[in-house]
Amino acid sequence: MKKIFSLFTILLLSTLSFAQALPGDKIAGIWESTNSDVVLKFEIYKSGDEFFGKLLWASDMFNDDGSIKKDFNNPDKSLRNRFRKNIVNITHLRFDDGEYVDGKLYNPADGRTYSLTGKLKNLDELEFRGYIGLSLFGRTIKFKRVQ
Repeated sequence: MKKIFSLFTILLLSTLSFAQALPGDKIAGIWESTNSDVVLKFEIYKSGDEFFGKLLWASDMFNDDGSIKKDFNNPDKSLRNRFRKNIVNITHLRFDDGEYVDGKLYNPADGRTYSLTGKLKNLDELEFRGYIGLSLFGRTIKFKRVQ
């Protein structure tokens, strides 16, 4: 009986160790925009039950001399001296019923924070929609997975 219990325990643990990530976790990775005036590259990661995005690169994040711009439009004056690179500007995105909802997107170019939703079209294509007020008046940006 002990041998059967031990064998069952080993099989159960080995099965659990090969379990796949939760469906919502598929958004994690590095993404680059494909249809926006400004090319953006984000790293999306999970913290707790929410997803966050760190701005790795943007085609408009550099001054003419090549230095990285600061977050000079931030409504919080204490943050205006930080650099735009690596700002966590996608926050509190949750996976619910096949979509990513209730997120926020901070845009350092204009200092505004937008509501954010997202949808994975497939494992390598992502659409984010940012808006203020009604989603109808927002903008959709498409991304391709880089990593």
